[in-house]
Amino acid sequence: MTQHRVLKQLEKGERINLLGLSRDAMEQFFLALGEKKFRAHQVMKWIHHRGAESIDDMTDVSKKLRERLVEIAEIRAPKIIKQLDAKDGCRKWLLEVDGGSAIETVFIPDGERGTLCVSSQVGCSLDCSFCATGKQGFNKDLTAAEIIGQVWLAAKSFDSLDPKKHRAVTNVVMMGMGEPLLNFDNVVDSMNTMMDDYGYGISKRRVTLSTSGVVPQLDRLADYTDASLAISLHAPNDEIRDVLVPINKKYPIARLLESSQNYIARMPDSNRKLTVEYTLIRDVNDQPEHARELGKLLKDIPCKINLIPFNPFDLSDYKKVRDHDLKTFQEILHKMGHVAPIRTTRGDDIDAACGQLSGAVNDRTRRAERYKSGQWQSGVEPVRIIEPKN
Repeated sequence: MTQHRVLKQLEKGERINLLGLSRDAMEQFFLALGEKKFRAHQVMKWIHHRGAESIDDMTDVSKKLRERLVEIAEIRAPKIIKQLDAKDGCRKWLLEVDGGSAIETVFIPDGERGTLCVSSQVGCSLDCSFCATGKQGFNKDLTAAEIIGQVWLAAKSFDSLDPKKHRAVTNVVMMGMGEPLLNFDNVVDSMNTMMDDYGYGISKRRVTLSTSGVVPQLDRLADYTDASLAISLHAPNDEIRDVLVPINKKYPIARLLESSQNYIARMPDSNRKLTVEYTLIRDVNDQPEHARELGKLLKDIPCKINLIPFNPFDLSDYKKVRDHDLKTFQEILHKMGHVAPIRTTRGDDIDAACGQLSGAVNDRTRRAERYKSGQWQSGVEPVRIIEPKN
């Protein structure tokens, strides 16, 4: 996918950001220069294993080729505006991307595991009523360099790029700002670089794409990657989900579950399971009848249900689930045979908890302006979906 775009950029004389090139794209880039494919592997190792910030750092690449690369290419990650460290060890970066908007990326340590929550868009073109990101409006899709650059910057901050040494970032979840499937090509290429041995060598079980349910793009996902899949369900029925996740009005639960099962069925390893994300909101979707309905809905689907307490933020009237209701909800699912861990809230002292990422968006939709003026209330914005071209 990206390789075709790169060749067009070369034809137009545009500077190529090497940070965002997948292996296929990097190979095509060097072949177009009349070089051998192994040059792509050399350069990828310099960038993703050694953290090279300049083409001149690549000492085993000939001086002549380096001089040529300097003229047509660059290594440019998003700019770090601010880094915040939470009491529990979480770290959040506010990053400036092309156009001047800012995104957020969060690192969550848990023993030997370190999960990086990566953004795919500046803001979000969807507007899930319980999510702070959607209230910021939408500016643009992130480029592959801006997506993989988040992994690169995070790994560099812990001095853990070298695959032969301990790596801080062991897991990546595409659960930051934005809907990943609405930025299909850049997200897929970036995830494949995350899993590539010349990239970050992360297991396909440890790179997860989370979607609110863009079914047409989910239906084609298995043709391009075998990363793990999570769906943002958050409701046991269409009536509730239509309010919480407005895209459900276009692609209801039955279609989303069918598409998700088809993706899992196409994975090379037969024991892969679907992850279901369920944010519990007080008196909205957290009652025993909701738990029983959810358990019945998913009874024939091999899955893990992550239970996420809602994290309050400005511009939302929703409230955090009561501890008793959360535990009762979990117990009902357990009795019905489901694996349903409660996701511990992390990084809330730096607004890094699930659903709290907001960045600084130059909003093209004027959604943020209208929310702040009180023209919209939670869950009543009409569905407006900006989908990529196939």
